[in-house]
Amino acid sequence: MMLIAIKRSVNKAAKGVLSFSTCTDKVIATYPKALTNSDLVSKVKSALEPHGYGESTLVATALCCDEINRVLEKDFAVVYGDNFSMGGLAGFPFGGVTSFGAMAHHIPDGGDCLIVFGPHVGIDADGTVGKVNRRGRAEAGASCGSACAAAGHVACALAGEVAPQEISTNIVDAQQTFVNSHLLPYAERLDKAADTMAELPLALYDAQKIIMDQIVAGGCQEVGGTGKIALLGGVQINTPDGESDYFLPLSFEVKSNKNESVGDLMW
Repeated sequence: MMLIAIKRSVNKAAKGVLSFSTCTDKVIATYPKALTNSDLVSKVKSALEPHGYGESTLVATALCCDEINRVLEKDFAVVYGDNFSMGGLAGFPFGGVTSFGAMAHHIPDGGDCLIVFGPHVGIDADGTVGKVNRRGRAEAGASCGSACAAAGHVACALAGEVAPQEISTNIVDAQQTFVNSHLLPYAERLDKAADTMAELPLALYDAQKIIMDQIVAGGCQEVGGTGKIALLGGVQINTPDGESDYFLPLSFEVKSNKNESVGDLMW
């Protein structure tokens, strides 16, 4: 099947040397191991085929609800079909064990699941990390907005300017209070980072990996037969129109429905 092709703006620099766009240059400089979406999907497909993944695979994602993150889901859909969604603000898997169990009962008979999870970060046309150019808007805006809000809160909490926020039971804004609370353990790490916006999604990934492992441990038995659970975790990197989006893989493994390791597939 045809995958979405990489779209890069290539400019001729001084002395005839070719350079990529400011955005792409920044992606490569900030996250050197990031892959374009098309390269990612191709590598994942090749890595999972020996484990029986194919037409009977169901993809589940735990990605931020921001509309710019649907691109990666569509790219995986070319190979595996439409995805089940477990994610909410900043990519936290708010669906929890209940959504994992529901997803497990949607896997085609004899099939397996692939879970793609993690936070996201934008890099705009000027190479600014933490912002992205959005459709129809003249100015670049925050990406991820929820993550940026949480980073602001934990910075103020670290400085003693506000009390650390507890998770709210009020559904009106419970998710954001959850993001704020789960970023708090990483406040000093972010404060000491050379680039807070570049470090922010890496800290969020660490927080989300802990939760995803707990979810899989609690729900793995719902995957029927000899079905397997592949887990691809990392950071989505959003870019402007005309550029390829990227994904920084940070973990890639296959587990049995007894939560036993089948293989580490990280490149």
